[in-house]
Order: sequence, then C-alpha cells, then structure tokens
Amino acid sequence: MDSAALLDLLGNENRRRILRLLSRKPCYVTEISDYLGVSPKAVIEHLRKLEEAGLVESRTDDQRRKYFHIARNVRLEVNVSPYGFGAKSAYPTNSSFDITTCRHLSLNVTYDETCELDELLSTLDNLEQLENELSLAQRWVQGRLCNVLDQISETVGTGPESRIYADILASIRKEPKGVGTLSRDVDAPRDVIANLLEEMADDGIVHRTERGWELASSE
Repeated sequence: MDSAALLDLLGNENRRRILRLLSRKPCYVTEISDYLGVSPKAVIEHLRKLEEAGLVESRTDDQRRKYFHIARNVRLEVNVSPYGFGAKSAYPTNSSFDITTCRHLSLNVTYDETCELDELLSTLDNLEQLENELSLAQRWVQGRLCNVLDQISETVGTGPESRIYADILASIRKEPKGVGTLSRDVDAPRDVIANLLEEMADDGIVHRTERGWELASSE
C-alpha cells in the first residue's frame, strides 16, 4: 500500500485503537464497539477500510460469528527533517533473504522451528535488543545525513533557499535529470529549479548535457 495512503488511514484514532486491540487478540464487531465506545455501524466502516488496505482480515467461526484479526506485519516510517518530509512503508522480507548482502550490517541471531522454549525466549531477547540498536543507528544516520546536507548547502548556496541546492545536487548525483524531473523530485516550481541550475552552472558546479543536468565533476 502507498505510504501516504497508509499514513492517512492511520491518522484516525479509532482505527489505531482497533489495530491495537486486534494486536492482542481477534475480536468480533460487538467487542470492538464496546472497546471503542462507538456504534457497530461505525466499527464496520473502519474495519472495511482496514480490510481494503490489507491490514485486517476476517474469519467466521462455527457459530457464524465473524472475527477480525491483523493480516500482516507492516512498518511505517515518517521522516521530518530540514531537508524533507516523507513516509515509507515496509513489509517483512521472506525467509530466503540473505542479510549478509547488507555491507554495513552484521547479525548473529539465528533460530529454527525446532528450538525449545528457553531458546526461543533467548532469541526474543536478542531480537528486541537488536531492534533497539537499529533504532539508535537509524537516528544516528539521519543526523549525519542532515549534517552532510547542511555542509553541501553552506558550500554551494547562501540565504534562505540554500537547502534546495543540496536537494538538487543529491537528486542528480547518480544520473542526469531534466528540469521537470528535478521539479518533481525536489517539489519546487520549474522556474525556481531552472534559475538555481543556471546559478550553479555559472559557478562550475553543474552543467547541461543532452541527457540533462549533471554534476560538472562527473566527466
């Protein structure tokens, strides 16, 4: 599901409360209605939206009572920084994913389906610790990213629009791009992007080619 749509969906407090309840146990509509203190009709509408998003599924028991439960794991990340605002969603990788392909990450957490209970609990401790460490690492990386972008901005431009220089250079650092593409990437008007590119071209930072604008140092 698109991260922006997922963010909108979870912006409703009652839908968040429904997911919190279902994360503990499957529930039927009346249980959810009592928990939220809202009408069953409103609950059904919230559940419909959550089902359409693929976050919730339902099953019917022998008494023909419909139970709702969480369908899958989803991680939603929201990033707010001086250089942008955005959200991204991620789903768990499949069991065949090879973590050793990540150059900057080394893990030593393994288990199999034949583990005894004490081994599983020990693995749970290790994974929770790893989750905390990854969260700290992510915050460190985000801070470093902002610092580097600040340095680029100070090197290239001055004034209140200096941050947009860093955004433009970051966007074209791997491949040439036209003004229209850069306008969408940076989320700024075409004329603003065009003027800034011309300024940086005068300073020898970028140049225009048949493929689009690129870094002058790329040749």
